[in-house]
Amino acid sequence: MTIGTPVGALPRESPGELRLWWQAARPATLPAALSPVVVGTAAGLAGPGGEGGLRPLPFLAALLGSVLIQVGTNFANDYSDFHRGADTHERLGPTRVTQAGLLTPVQVARAIAVTFTFAVLIGAYLVWVGGWPIVAIGIASILCALAYTGGPWPYGYHGLGDVFVFIFFGMVAVGGSAYLQTDGLSTLALIAAVPVGLLITNILVVNNLRDLPTDRAAGKRTLAVRIGDRATRWQYALFVALAYAVPVVLLATGVMGAWVLLPLLTLPLAVGAVRTIAGGMAGRELNPMLARSGKLQLFYGVLFAAGLMLG
Repeated sequence: MTIGTPVGALPRESPGELRLWWQAARPATLPAALSPVVVGTAAGLAGPGGEGGLRPLPFLAALLGSVLIQVGTNFANDYSDFHRGADTHERLGPTRVTQAGLLTPVQVARAIAVTFTFAVLIGAYLVWVGGWPIVAIGIASILCALAYTGGPWPYGYHGLGDVFVFIFFGMVAVGGSAYLQTDGLSTLALIAAVPVGLLITNILVVNNLRDLPTDRAAGKRTLAVRIGDRATRWQYALFVALAYAVPVVLLATGVMGAWVLLPLLTLPLAVGAVRTIAGGMAGRELNPMLARSGKLQLFYGVLFAAGLMLG
């Protein structure tokens, strides 16, 4: 097929086009949609109200809904950054399909609508399970996904991306997943949300550190642009340190047993990532650090969830 041919004009999508959509979905970012649900579910089951055991269908629906919102967010960022001129031929990160002309803006806009529609349908089931709090979470998540780089005041362009990623991938996603298991929200779930949110935010920190020169030129005032290169590298290190302090605090205060220290098995990965970022790596050289940071938060999340469940 010719690149740019509307999807609706084809009887079915070709393998090449499916690969383009997979690229547009940014699979390297998808683990960030999984670990908050896994950790939140574990925190819910480990805390008050979790005695009834796992609710498998809400857990699976939350996983799928989270992935769909992440994919929809990626499509929306691709679309909005292209229209605002933030993505150009000078882009340092992986290819964006709209900017590169691999898919048309109309195609990507349709994909945004379809993806969020499926997310809403799954959300309807979760609302039936969890009630009005899930309605609030779902609406806020989709609106924030669209407003990150879109709308009249894209908050990602005003230095607030890090804050919203921490809130929604940490407090909201972890807390909401715990709520779906127990119909309540415990202090343990809120504490467990902190390291998850910090490590996922670090993926954005790497992204913004890499794009600092081009974002500054495009007028995209990310937090990295506002605080500068050196402080952004310190931010990454600080977030890692705080994330690893949480299990230690949970053990020291008697909230959890020694199993909660399982995430410390990933410390060699964390130390290596911090050293690499602190070493001055810049530009396209930082692209592999996105995947490394994503794997770190996923491995941490899985081990943290296991530690919470084992008590």
